[in-house]
Amino acid sequence: MRVVALISGGKDSCYNMMQCVAAGHQVVALANLRPAENTGQTDELDSYMYQTVGHHAIDLYADALDLPLYRCFIKGTSVNTGREYTMCQEDEVEDLYRLLKLVKDKEGVEGVSVGAILSDYQRVRVEHVCRRLNLQPLAYLWRQNQEILLKEMISSNIQAIIIKVAAFGLDPDKHLGKTLDQVEPYLLELSEKYGVHVCGEGGEYETFTLDCPLFKKKIVVDSAEVVVHSADAFAPVAYLHFLKLHLENKAKSSGTFVVNSCSCEVSCNNDDIFPSSEEDEPEKNILVISKSLKPNSLDITKTFGSSGKSLSGYQWFSGITAHFLPSKDKNAQEAAREAFSSLQANMTSEGLKLKDIILVHLYVKSMEDFNVINSVYVTEFDLCPPARVCVETLLPDGVLFCIDCLAHKYDIATVDVLHDEKLVMHVQSISHWAPASIGPYSQSIKVGDVLYCAGQIALVPCTMRLVSGGIWTEAIVSLRHVERVIQAMSQKTALHHVITASCYVTDSKNIPIARSVWQKKLQECKKVEDSETYHDVTAVCGLLAVVVISHLPRDAAIEWHVVAVVDDPLQRKHFSMKMLSEGFQIECESVVSSSASCGSISLHLSLISPSTSQLDLGGPLHDLVAMFRQAVEKLSEDCSASPLSFRAFFKEDIFDAETLQTGLQEYLEKYLGKKTPALILVPVVDLPGTEVIHITCWLS
Repeated sequence: MRVVALISGGKDSCYNMMQCVAAGHQVVALANLRPAENTGQTDELDSYMYQTVGHHAIDLYADALDLPLYRCFIKGTSVNTGREYTMCQEDEVEDLYRLLKLVKDKEGVEGVSVGAILSDYQRVRVEHVCRRLNLQPLAYLWRQNQEILLKEMISSNIQAIIIKVAAFGLDPDKHLGKTLDQVEPYLLELSEKYGVHVCGEGGEYETFTLDCPLFKKKIVVDSAEVVVHSADAFAPVAYLHFLKLHLENKAKSSGTFVVNSCSCEVSCNNDDIFPSSEEDEPEKNILVISKSLKPNSLDITKTFGSSGKSLSGYQWFSGITAHFLPSKDKNAQEAAREAFSSLQANMTSEGLKLKDIILVHLYVKSMEDFNVINSVYVTEFDLCPPARVCVETLLPDGVLFCIDCLAHKYDIATVDVLHDEKLVMHVQSISHWAPASIGPYSQSIKVGDVLYCAGQIALVPCTMRLVSGGIWTEAIVSLRHVERVIQAMSQKTALHHVITASCYVTDSKNIPIARSVWQKKLQECKKVEDSETYHDVTAVCGLLAVVVISHLPRDAAIEWHVVAVVDDPLQRKHFSMKMLSEGFQIECESVVSSSASCGSISLHLSLISPSTSQLDLGGPLHDLVAMFRQAVEKLSEDCSASPLSFRAFFKEDIFDAETLQTGLQEYLEKYLGKKTPALILVPVVDLPGTEVIHITCWLS
């Protein structure tokens, strides 16, 4: 795409420009914001957003790169400094909007090169501007390992010098004017000793690029003076003020250059991952149990339901359904709008708004309708949208989609609002980190100590195309995305902090592969932690449900969805139970976070003899819910969490869905009364082994 590069003169904006070219984009213009002449701060502005030191030399960039340069003055200040940005005309962010609008109008650009590495503050604001202008931000350096990144910049022949120092250990007399390769060993030493950001992401230092492989001419500094901004004894702040510079022609090059190969794609060795034993292979000889209605004849989604509200303000809503038959008058968009109106009305009756939703499960009848559904969905959720899981499953005829969602609203009278503050990760920039949320969903939302994540498929982050290499590669790449998202939300969080996980696959043969990759990744976490302490990694990690559905977004073979907790997995309470019930085995497993703020219960109903047919479900369903109540009671000894959702994945070719819905709802109400969770029925193609129902329950 045609790209404008936001430049400050520093190494990061320059190296990101190189990454854009390496990714096949065409940089057609440069853009820069500079201090207004009348501020009295002509060298450096006190800005949260922009590097302005060295801005006098930016005009030379245009000649060095032989590209048009667009510049505007910074007239605003840092007014709206919150975690999320909302439009404010006096804010310096609006200066960026005016600049990029000008470039878009003149040059017809579609993308913006941004050198952000770690600053959510800058990223959120650039993405806000890009969204308003329908431009795609390209931030290839985002969340990369800074030591590796600095080495890459040096090896890619970026000639940049230190032009500002502002950190303990950096001396104006020693370090100003030094090149990156000259200061790299010392920066690594400072990072080791004092936690200094090697790439200067904490404002420790700033750079100016004199040459890089994209430059047709190089910049030469003839003279400069040191300006001391603050003569602090421990961390003096000083910068170089360029007095005279000139351009020099470079020797003709081939026009090609090397950036380190993209790490987004991954190859894996199947020998490293051992598939589960044969008993985990899906059975294929289960007969129909009690099928009295034709497939897809019953609308299992006709009843709207909700859990009660938990002590800390959580509530789950289920059964929000878009009814649509193509032969009828209304179109699919109208059906979708009606469903959202229904959701809004039900939430309003509970004193909630759509913006209180933090997690959405979207089950669609056909992925072919996804774009239509999404066009309505995006109008309902704009800023800070909820995390979302989207899969195609075997919904009844006449149903376009079915939604269930978790909402949260602080009760200021009873909750420590600061502790339960909502943090949203909605990264829309293309990078090498994890897939951008180009759609109306966030990668993750953190409330209190819980991370609610979006579903992840194996998209290559820098191309947003599905990874090649088959199911093993897809399973590993998509789970790596999950790891990166939870780690970005909370630094020390890893896969063993997951408390509940659902894995959707499109083929029964992939069930053992999914389980194997999951176990291998947990074992890796185990090795990273103190190996003496982690004796049984499965006992403290999340409960995994693997289900087979008909279709996933982008024709993916696997999608992971997790909820994680920032706690101590070693201190979690974990227990399991099992019993026999009229030809079935019921197994139950529960885990409670070490903070006792939440928990997860997993139940499955399996046939003891795969060839049994015409069994009565009444007794087993009763026993299943009775065991669930037992688990809830046991959990409540350690925590005050309430059961919010009761998600029943069931084999669609086996059950009379109406019997299932009626039976489960009746027993849940009988045994749990006011604590009855929202019942969610999800018809699936297959489940592991001889399982016919797999239930996951979230407590908060």
